[in-house]
Amino acid sequence: MGEEGTEGTVHLLCLAASSGVPLFCRSSRGGAPARQQLPFSVIGSLNGVHMFGQNLEVQLNSAKTEDTTVVWKSFHDSITLIVLSSEEGTSELRLERLLQMVFGAMVLLVGLEELTNIRNVERLKKELRASYRLIDSFLGDSELIGDLTQCVDCVVPPEGSLLQEALSGFAEAAGTAFVSLVVSGRVVAATESWWRLGMPEAVLLPWLVGSLPPQAARDYPVYLPHGSPTLLERWWQPLLDPLRACLPLGSRALPAGFPLHTDILGLLLLHLELKRCLFTVEPSGDQEPSSEQRRRLFRSFYTLVTATHFPPEAGQPEEKAEEVVHRAQVPRACYLVSGAEEPGTGWRLVALQLGPRRLLLLLSAQSPTHGLRGLATHTLHALTPLL
Repeated sequence: MGEEGTEGTVHLLCLAASSGVPLFCRSSRGGAPARQQLPFSVIGSLNGVHMFGQNLEVQLNSAKTEDTTVVWKSFHDSITLIVLSSEEGTSELRLERLLQMVFGAMVLLVGLEELTNIRNVERLKKELRASYRLIDSFLGDSELIGDLTQCVDCVVPPEGSLLQEALSGFAEAAGTAFVSLVVSGRVVAATESWWRLGMPEAVLLPWLVGSLPPQAARDYPVYLPHGSPTLLERWWQPLLDPLRACLPLGSRALPAGFPLHTDILGLLLLHLELKRCLFTVEPSGDQEPSSEQRRRLFRSFYTLVTATHFPPEAGQPEEKAEEVVHRAQVPRACYLVSGAEEPGTGWRLVALQLGPRRLLLLLSAQSPTHGLRGLATHTLHALTPLL
């Protein structure tokens, strides 16, 4: 299994579906933004073959060459997105979900009306620039995984009930039902209405906050001299210490001291009904592979088990009726062993599904193969109260 994201190039094209006029092109290489642009002739050919198929009532979704995967997707018969990836181990599932997130980002920052009823192409190009930073974060090597799993990245704070109570009270006092507390792009606490947000905005909003630079323009809470001069202090001043305790949780996701087996190098826990996930590659950060490699392994393994072994998450567009019928025959666990030819080298990856929860673990080479399912089951039971 290749490590998704290793030293490859990704090109993302956005075109007006009716005219084929390019609206923007974003690229990345090795997980970092790149200035390399595709020639206009290549862009025209990629869009032309897609339009040719549509005229013949043939839907072209994807294609592969020796080293590149291409995926096309049209939205509302107005916007066509095309992604080309030469990253090792990339998959159609990953690229399809990337395009869904990109269009969601465009709607989030420009609005659906502007995208489905294009009146002025040049003006739309300028307006879409506001979405570049968020879109580029999907192309890069992120510590988050919600873009692929389509579940909200979360952390578990040490004093979650106190923060939740304060957040709910603050939301009521502020007169809004949609409030969340975010650290490093991960949700610490949120109101019930916020959790009821659909896909993709539930994932996009905290991702957007995490992508903003420290000096970015944004809305700030203000004090009203007469109406609410002490609103913020009333709710948050007593909780400064619990709030500060959330700051280092970003990439760790779990409370400090949470008991995990020493063989665990990383974990991804998804609640498929709640659309939330816990993801960390830092239980044992001083061991090989590196955090970046661990994230790539998780993305590749998640794609493998989702596309091959486990059914698509409930409600996903790629879920078919016949797949729902045969769910009872779907395996509950699977594992992958790397470096088995050299004892004590490589790593182990195991996936376990129990009810609405799916757990993926990255384990060290010392973890015996015969104990993988038992370790995964024990870990899932320990994590269940958190998500």
